[in-house]
Amino acid sequence: MLQATNVGLRFSDRKLFEDVSIKFTNGNCYGLIGANGAGKSTFLKILSGEIEPQEGHVSVGKDERIAVLKQDHFAHEDEIALNVVMMGHERLYEVMQEKDAIYSKGDFTEEDGMRAAELEGEFAEMNGWEAEGDAATLLRGLGVQDEFHDKKMADLPETEKVKVLLAQALFGNPDILLLDEPTNGLDLQAIRWLEEFLIQFENTVIVVSHDRNFLNNVCTHIADLDFEKITLYVGNYDFWYESSQLALKMAQDQNKKKEEKIKDLKEFIARFSANASKSRQATSRKKLLDKITLDDIKPSSRKYPYIAFQPEREIGNDLLEVNGLSKTVDGKKVLDNVTFRLNKDDKVVLLGDDIAKTTLLKILVGEMEPDEGSYKWGITTSQSYFPKDNSYYFDGVDKTLIDWLRQYSPEDESETFLRGFLGRMLFSGEEVFKKASVLSGGEKVRCMLSRMMLSHSNVLILDDPTNHLDLESIQSLNDSLIQFKGSVIFTSHDHQFIQTIANRVIEITDKGVIDKSESYEDYIEAEKKITTPVL
Repeated sequence: MLQATNVGLRFSDRKLFEDVSIKFTNGNCYGLIGANGAGKSTFLKILSGEIEPQEGHVSVGKDERIAVLKQDHFAHEDEIALNVVMMGHERLYEVMQEKDAIYSKGDFTEEDGMRAAELEGEFAEMNGWEAEGDAATLLRGLGVQDEFHDKKMADLPETEKVKVLLAQALFGNPDILLLDEPTNGLDLQAIRWLEEFLIQFENTVIVVSHDRNFLNNVCTHIADLDFEKITLYVGNYDFWYESSQLALKMAQDQNKKKEEKIKDLKEFIARFSANASKSRQATSRKKLLDKITLDDIKPSSRKYPYIAFQPEREIGNDLLEVNGLSKTVDGKKVLDNVTFRLNKDDKVVLLGDDIAKTTLLKILVGEMEPDEGSYKWGITTSQSYFPKDNSYYFDGVDKTLIDWLRQYSPEDESETFLRGFLGRMLFSGEEVFKKASVLSGGEKVRCMLSRMMLSHSNVLILDDPTNHLDLESIQSLNDSLIQFKGSVIFTSHDHQFIQTIANRVIEITDKGVIDKSESYEDYIEAEKKITTPVL
């Protein structure tokens, strides 16, 4: 059990938390959500003891061990990966180190023998004899091949370092697990493995994530950081989002009868309760959901950017034809005879190697030439591109935000229009005079989306557009692309984003292109059947 009591914290003149009291109990997974800058990561640090609150205190159950996902990928460069994982259980690793030091002595004394016996007893109680095997199992589950297990961290690719540090946090069955953005840098297979691990995990989990599908799959509760408080809700992210939006509509709409809105809320809760069988601890969660009343659901203070793509013209019958595209990057052939044809109603997700996907998109927008092959856009199409790396548009740019946006808008648009446009994208007041070069990652993404909206293109090409965005912006972008009347070609690692937008899947593999006109989940299920061995 982990409990925060009357916790308060202020940075300079900004108050992050005030009188926060919350209890996290065993067997539950809590998704900690809040707008960017609300203090989610800071609160995890308070819970872990890394930061002391200025008011209140945090208490942990007797002898309970807290494990934290470390963010420093270069902290253990001289250690081998398997040892780094076992460091997750600090006491166990200390015992291992001390044992090894005693046994390596040349003059082994009687006192050393007694100490070694004590350590062996403690080592056995902590399941030390299984430690190395357990660590290897975690690494394999996350997709780290055996060849990397005995290599130094300095020699591992960045993608593997991320997985080693995650395995470190999961190691040794901690009583309380604190995870800040655990899916960052993970491939889809590793995310699915982590989801299953957390669903089966019997202790307490508190997780911060921008991956809505992940939160939906693993969370039994949502801890909402808003108004400098944390409010606890039963259910996953979708339940919190839908119910909070419904409550907001109730608060805004004073003309309709309150009883009608109460009825809507009760019907929504009933529908969600009926679907609880898809989640962990279905029976207990359904009992809790059945007890929810109107007063339990409160509107959120969060602001959602207004994202709406309006094409100027409809696409004709011809959208895009790609024939035999090949490209070598840094000596590696990333595209090999890629051929496909797109239709005007297609919303296509590209799967496969990240470099291959980005290379293909760059070729299609004219930023890169293919080594072989050709492509042709239909004459009625107009394209707008969202690159994975947007530094070209901002680095060293000595323009205010309003002047930055002006260069992408029609010449006759007034400053009032531009300020209003930026206001809808959550740049209000004096923020429009910030220099474009000093914007945060999320602000730059919102600017790039604004640029795309002003283009009124009927084909949107997006390379990992949810990077750097908070949940509110991801939700708005997701909804806008569902409603978009043109065609979309995009890449993403966000399961829910892909599933709700794409009606076609194109995967670039070493053996060629796999092209399926079906939903993402149907595609995954079909691939599972192909790759699962028959016993």
